[in-house]
Amino acid sequence: MSGQSLLVPGELSPTRSVPGNIRRPEYVGKPAPTPYTGPEIQDSDTIERMRIAGRIAAQAMEEAAKHISPGVTTDELDRVAHDFMIDHGAYPSTLGYRGYPKSLCSSVNEVICHGIPDSTVLRDGDIVNLDVTAYINGVHGDNNATYLCGDVDEESRLLVERTRESLARAIKAVRPGRQINVIGRVIESYAKRFGYGVVRDFTGHGINSSFHSGLIIPHYDSPHATTVMQPGMTFTIEPMLTLGTHEYDMWEDGWTVVTKDRKRTAQFEHTLVVTETGAEILTLP
Repeated sequence: MSGQSLLVPGELSPTRSVPGNIRRPEYVGKPAPTPYTGPEIQDSDTIERMRIAGRIAAQAMEEAAKHISPGVTTDELDRVAHDFMIDHGAYPSTLGYRGYPKSLCSSVNEVICHGIPDSTVLRDGDIVNLDVTAYINGVHGDNNATYLCGDVDEESRLLVERTRESLARAIKAVRPGRQINVIGRVIESYAKRFGYGVVRDFTGHGINSSFHSGLIIPHYDSPHATTVMQPGMTFTIEPMLTLGTHEYDMWEDGWTVVTKDRKRTAQFEHTLVVTETGAEILTLP
């Protein structure tokens, strides 16, 4: 694995502005969102609106990813995604969610998730996850992917490729009538082939008009995830695989989650709707 030094917190830039005509999620300016009490199964109108939100989120992530290069700051990636979402009339869902200060999450190398964009400069050989969620027309679309920065070592490159494949296999396992835990079973069994850890304490989630509805999608074979999938259910699958332990530490910022052994980790995510025959990906560019 790359012998690069471990990450340290950088400096935050000022909070980016959002025009007043762009609708905010209800949680902006509050310490926490109002608990979701609606259905996990969405009607066709909500699903169509989620396709729009998902497409904008996917396009914003793609646009930011074009700028991943040695010497670029994670704050610059945040600026690109923020501007793209604003230009398309969408609100960056993470901005102001439980006080989160930026418009995407940028998780580099040993950061499992929720890395805050700052003055950190990307280095040749880094891997960087971008997690982008867009809110428009009253609904959210959430996706993430891990990208290679420059010349990345083989062990890290394979981790990224296999994490992407674990998500693809999990999506294929989605079927109405099956329990949610089939998703984690597929991911965990695939990851074990390569000796990877599977993060347990951060999961996929229900999503709709709520950023996180309360439905939990574990990425390991959980005996408790017995909810039966039904057509119209909308949720994310977002496996986080590690080169070592699945255990973690959290930085003092209360957001940045790093592997306890500081080995590298990768993640991929899509927002899905369960169909009559499987799953439709709603976060396609």
